[in-house]
Amino acid sequence: MWHRGRPEGHARSWRTLLPTPSSRAESVGAARRAVRVTVAAVAGFYPAVHLLDRPVFALYTLFVPVAFGLLSPLPGAGRRRAGSVLRAVPAAAALITLGTYLAAATWSATLGMLLVGFVLVTGASIGPRATGVAPALQLCYILACFPPYAPGTLGDRLAGLAVGATLTMLCEWLLLPEPEQTSYRSRVADGLGLAARTLRDLPRGGADGRETAERLRAAGRELRFSRTAAGCRPTGAGAKDRALAQAGYATRRFLDLLAVLAPLLRPPADLPSAMLLRGLATACADEAAALRGTRPPSGPERVEEMIAQYAAERGVPPDLREDPHALLRRQSTLLAAAVSAVTVSAAVALTTGPRRSMPGLPLEQFWYAGASTPRLWWVRIADHLTPRSVVFQNAVRTASGLALARLVAGSLDLSHGFWVLLGMLTLGRTTAGATWSAVRSAAVGTLVGSLAAGALLISAGDVTEVYAALLVPMMLVAFSVGPVGGPAWGQGLFTLVVSTAFAQIAPVTWELAAARIVDVLTGSAIGLVCGVLAWPAGARGEMRRSAAALFRATAPLIRVTVERAATGHSAPDTRADAAAALRRAMRYWRTAHASYAQLRTEPPPRRAADGGADWLAALNHGSRVLVGTYWLPWSRGTAWPSDAASWAREATDEVVSATLRAAHFPADGVTVRLAPLPPGVLTRLPAPSVSHLVDVEVWLHALVSDLTAAVGPGGTVEGSR
Repeated sequence: MWHRGRPEGHARSWRTLLPTPSSRAESVGAARRAVRVTVAAVAGFYPAVHLLDRPVFALYTLFVPVAFGLLSPLPGAGRRRAGSVLRAVPAAAALITLGTYLAAATWSATLGMLLVGFVLVTGASIGPRATGVAPALQLCYILACFPPYAPGTLGDRLAGLAVGATLTMLCEWLLLPEPEQTSYRSRVADGLGLAARTLRDLPRGGADGRETAERLRAAGRELRFSRTAAGCRPTGAGAKDRALAQAGYATRRFLDLLAVLAPLLRPPADLPSAMLLRGLATACADEAAALRGTRPPSGPERVEEMIAQYAAERGVPPDLREDPHALLRRQSTLLAAAVSAVTVSAAVALTTGPRRSMPGLPLEQFWYAGASTPRLWWVRIADHLTPRSVVFQNAVRTASGLALARLVAGSLDLSHGFWVLLGMLTLGRTTAGATWSAVRSAAVGTLVGSLAAGALLISAGDVTEVYAALLVPMMLVAFSVGPVGGPAWGQGLFTLVVSTAFAQIAPVTWELAAARIVDVLTGSAIGLVCGVLAWPAGARGEMRRSAAALFRATAPLIRVTVERAATGHSAPDTRADAAAALRRAMRYWRTAHASYAQLRTEPPPRRAADGGADWLAALNHGSRVLVGTYWLPWSRGTAWPSDAASWAREATDEVVSATLRAAHFPADGVTVRLAPLPPGVLTRLPAPSVSHLVDVEVWLHALVSDLTAAVGPGGTVEGSR
């Protein structure tokens, strides 16, 4: 009777208390990481402090494994993580040396902190390796720039760095290493393999179109970076990472277009379409094999030849028994998919083969192919040297917060002032609300942890054997529970760890725990002030601005593209303006992508903001405009009749006007209803021109769909896609 009275709801509430598979995996990963960091830290710390009696050397052997192994999000599995640490050691040594000499005065250490903080955060944008080691490099300078000013200890500091980094690399590589995860290259290869099988089956009609479409869309969703582990995402500024990321974008667009085509295609397909489908199936299979390393890449030339042949042969056959408009729209969708396949082929060739230029692809779509790696790094950094970039905003926020914390700690002569900066660095967030939430939890955890540490220091006194025995279990518990328990658990347990460690380096009293409270609260307050004063909305506000700028930049390109499709050329006096508009749109598109990437790292709002804007749809709109500018076929010879040209211009005016309205994100959304093609126009145009006209129609309708989804009405909740 009791179960009948409260069946599902009660049982479900208890099930929510059980750990989910993802939380269990996170806990296991944290435990493995805790073992590696603890072994690396104590393997150097115990001999240095108890056998050699070199406290500075001991401090750095303890600090370096914690900084690199725990406080830095190193990408990849064991071998790659060890390689990241190895590459960072020279920079860490330089920063320790710089901090050691700038510690002579508070003002010099503060200015150094401002410069180092800004350079490291901005430089981290060049790729996941730099992002992973940036926090550890910041901490290397922070620790070295605090009093006492002792250049004579630089040798011990660098020796501690060398030992700590070596032990960290060995543990990351050999001791419970992070398991290998599915690479992004394999995900793209799997998507292309599915596309190849689908392209072979579609002309036969052996599969249900709707089920096939759902499988294709699901495979496309798996290529989102949010579905990929952070260490496997091709987010670097180098040519290989850029090409692999572009291959992923193009493959997802290709799969989505095949999903649109699957329910529409009915066998037998017209001969040009059937030939193109077979050719695309072979090309996709070859590209998947190239990504898996079983054959060399073929390049985009073959797919380009197939597109040129298809564009010349497609059209309405004389014995057609279906609606010619439906056939032309289906052919246009297939052509758009083939265009995406060209991008995939070129990107795969750059990803897997030697670096080369791509002269056959127009308007520098692969501009990075022949560029050197340092130049590509500089281009990535230069793109973010603007107040509209969230990377720039984060760099300013972090650098100013660390510099202010160093100034306060030095001016007030706070004991263990390093903890002030560590608290600011670990608790600072990109939004004021998230910072306040972290600070509030950390304050409670630090208070409880300090009380426990004070009780331990009072009861154990100067018996270092007690602290030596407790350090390992405390580190294991703190480094296992802290990362998954939140700021309260992390700060509280870390207080116990540093108390037991410092008690072995020098005599301490319960005042160490009190100093810990003061320092962490001071750093938290500084981080909160910076979060409130410097772009408190984080990436959410910047995402709105960058999306609006992207809409305004792409609007003129829509008009130029349609005019060129209708006439076969653009007016000479508008070509320079069109080239400038294209460069501007590409820059805003990159900035908007950076804003969206930062937005995905922030906690979602309690309520949908900005009228339920769908930022991914806004990015898709910009991408579709750029792709249309590159690839929309132009008419050759015969001009469109006056009614078709008038329809194209009026429809373009509607889409351009809607794009500019969308830049203001109106509360009632953006609604566009394009007029149908003039009656009879398809029968009065020759085959090439009528196909180009339908290409324009399909493209404009797709842009309208993106706009409607981006800003409403009926737009999905922000970030839900």
